[in-house]
Order: sequence, then structure tokens, then C-alpha cells
Amino acid sequence: MKPLTTSELFLPLTIAPAQVQRGWGILAQAPELITAYGRKPLIIGGQQAQAALKPYFANLQNSDLIPAWGSPVQDCSEPTLGILATELAAHSGDVIIGVGGGKALDTAKLVAQRAKLPIVTIPTSGATCAAWTALSNVYNSAGAFQYDVALDHCPNLLLLDYQLIATAPQRTLIAGIGDALAKWYEASISSGHSQHTLIIAAVQQARVLRDLLLQKSSEALQEIGGPAWQEVVDATVLMAGMIGGLGGAQCRTVAAHAVHNGLTHLSLTKQSLHGEKVAYGILAQLRLEELIQGSHLAASSRQQLLSFYREIGLPTTLSDLGLGDISLRELETAATQACLPTSDIHHLPFTVTPAELMAAMISTTAETTAMARANSKEGLA
Repeated sequence: MKPLTTSELFLPLTIAPAQVQRGWGILAQAPELITAYGRKPLIIGGQQAQAALKPYFANLQNSDLIPAWGSPVQDCSEPTLGILATELAAHSGDVIIGVGGGKALDTAKLVAQRAKLPIVTIPTSGATCAAWTALSNVYNSAGAFQYDVALDHCPNLLLLDYQLIATAPQRTLIAGIGDALAKWYEASISSGHSQHTLIIAAVQQARVLRDLLLQKSSEALQEIGGPAWQEVVDATVLMAGMIGGLGGAQCRTVAAHAVHNGLTHLSLTKQSLHGEKVAYGILAQLRLEELIQGSHLAASSRQQLLSFYREIGLPTTLSDLGLGDISLRELETAATQACLPTSDIHHLPFTVTPAELMAAMISTTAETTAMARANSKEGLA
């Protein structure tokens, strides 16, 4: 095992938000809870997320809060960050509230970091763990991934209201399941042989997370608001974030997220959610392990996931991501972006080229499509 360098040993860990409040209807207490961090919040989120939050800030006679609503967020991009920084200064804001999905929350966290202000996160779905993490992903104005930013700390306060999450489209939680599953498949291969205590703990928790999702997701999706649903929401929003915080920089994202990042450079994938692209990226990563390492375990894991994906509605092919007519040149663009020198794909224990990644993506899609057709014919027989 390669020992950690001195700089790696003394990296600060940003494990968790300072405070997490969760429950049904917890947002009724939001103004009171937020005043502990500031009086003049700038509320950052997408248009729908802001509209969902406004009723909770409609009557502030008994509160010291004077909120302002930032311009609606579409992507966490530098132009958007600049606009919001200007609005924050005009409001003389002293705390940031991020509400919505991953891109809105990443935007809010990064605005807060740059302004050196406290940050409160309010997720509106179970689609990502962005409400928990000390990380922001930055995209260009077209939605293509550019780079990520490690933040100084996790949010000061995370408000998880199951009542609000339950109003989100079911597709968002399915995508969150795909995103959270990647914790195991990526961390286990990048850090699975570590002998460092906290990394071992993070990887093992990722395994527990995977098992929980495989066992409870189907039941959770059948009864929105039920006990299994609540456990799965906790898993996708809270537990997935905790694993990343506990493992730190040594418990890495790998090919699944790299494939996502590459696919964002194709305009057709704007219609698919972050977790859907990551879920497909897991299949591509396992296929790489099969092709390059001859891993029978990876082959078995991929077959297990294909069955699970079909059961809950995660994408198994490029067609499922809206890329049924993708050209080889377009696929090469995505693969090249996924294999840039700074890409997380290079945390795999073997070298991957764009051509090898293309082969993995094409072959897993072709194999899965053929299997689906065969099953369909058997069903008609």
C-alpha cells in the first residue's frame, strides 16, 4: 500500500454540517433556526424551489429576518455566481440560504464561501447529497461540467423537511439512488485497500449504503412518505454525504462521475438528471474493469445492477439517456472530456484511454439492449 504523504495526512476533514434538523414540517421552524446565523438572508435556488419555500417566509412579523430572493439558478456557472454576488452585496446579506437540487445548492454554497458567510441548505428532493457536502461543481452556461471546488466547511445548517421532499417528482429520488450507489462502486476501487481508519470506515459505510438501497428502494418508491421511503431519503441526502466527508479526498469519485462529467458536454443529456448519468457511469466503470482487468466480480456486479436498474427505472443504455442516435464523434467528445488529465477516472487502479472508455460504453449498451430484446421475445412466446 502506498503511504499517505505528509500533505495528505494533514488535510482537514469536512465531515458534516454543524447542525442537521430533519422531520415532517420542519420548515415551519426555518425562520427561527436561520436567525442564529444572520438576519438578512439571500435565498438562492431555482424558480420552482424558491416558489416552494416562499410560503414559509410569507409571515415574518415575529421574526427578525429580512430575506431577499436571488435570481433563479439554472446552472452553477461563473456568470450566475457573479450575478448573485452582486445581489448579495446590494442586499447587504449576512447569510445564504440554498434551496433546491444539486446545482442550486452548489451555487449557494460557493456564493457563501466566496463571501465568507454562513450557509443554510434546504434540499427539495432526494436527488443528491449536495445539501450535506463541502463541494461545489461548476458548469459553463450550457451546462457542461468545468471543475469542482472543495469548500472550507460543510453547511452550517441543513434543514431536511420530508413533507417538502415528498412533493418532488419520483424520478428525482430514483436519480438520487443512482448517485448514492456510486459511493460504493467508486470508493471501494479507489480506496478499498486502504489501511487508514477513517477511509476504512467510509468504504464500509458505502457498502452498507449500497445494501440498504438495493433492499429498500423498490418498497420506498411504492409508498411515498412511508418508513422505507424516509430511510432511502436519509440515505441519498445524508448518509451519502457523510461517506464523502468521512473518507475525504482519499475516498474518491472515480469513473462513474467522470462519465457523468463527460456526458454533460453533449446537449442531448440536458434532459437527464445528474444521478441518472452517474448510474449509467457505474455500468461503464464496471465494464471497464471487465475489459481491462478481466474482473469476474465486476461482471457479476453489473448484471446485478442491470436487474435493479430495470426494477426501479434507472437508465441502462445510452438510449435511456436520450442518446440513441449519438454519433461516434459525439461519444468521443464525451469520452475525451471524461479522460482529461484532471479527471477522476484516473483514480482507477489502471490506465483508461478515451478509446477504451468508448468501447466500454458501447459494449455495455449493446449487450444490455440485446438482453432486453431477448427477454421481450421470451415474454411474447
